[in-house]
Amino acid sequence: MKIDIGINEKQRRKIADGLSHFLADSYTLYLKTHNFHWNVTGPMFNTLHLMFEQQYTEEWTALDDVAERIRALGFKAPGSYSAFARLSSIKEDPAGDEVPDWKTMVKQLVLGNEAVCRSARKVLESANDANDEPTADLLTQRLVVHEKNAWMLRSLLE
Repeated sequence: MKIDIGINEKQRRKIADGLSHFLADSYTLYLKTHNFHWNVTGPMFNTLHLMFEQQYTEEWTALDDVAERIRALGFKAPGSYSAFARLSSIKEDPAGDEVPDWKTMVKQLVLGNEAVCRSARKVLESANDANDEPTADLLTQRLVVHEKNAWMLRSLLE
């Protein structure tokens, strides 16, 4: 059935494509945060274990909203590791399965949150151009969370 929500197909496709990249970045950050929650050690263990859990739980919940927005725009949401790896700007750690120390974990999560912010801003521009307030609202909410997470994590390194 034809979609007629006041945003033409070309604009919806551009927004959905950007949201797919944003979803891939968000999922990759979620996975990295959860991994670090499981594997953190050292003098900051308790603080970071709890902080990472709060962050990955919030990140996991938000993934559904992003994927559902892509669907509401009339497109399929990516949902495989291979799709996320192809679409994400956050790349795997070159050290592979090695577990970094807590400071490196924090640095990587700062960079990951900042990458998600950059992805959100790219899509936000397209959403604003198309007067797509639901997408703009979703992205604005995500920016608040990821900018705050980056700030809090960055503060641990000072």
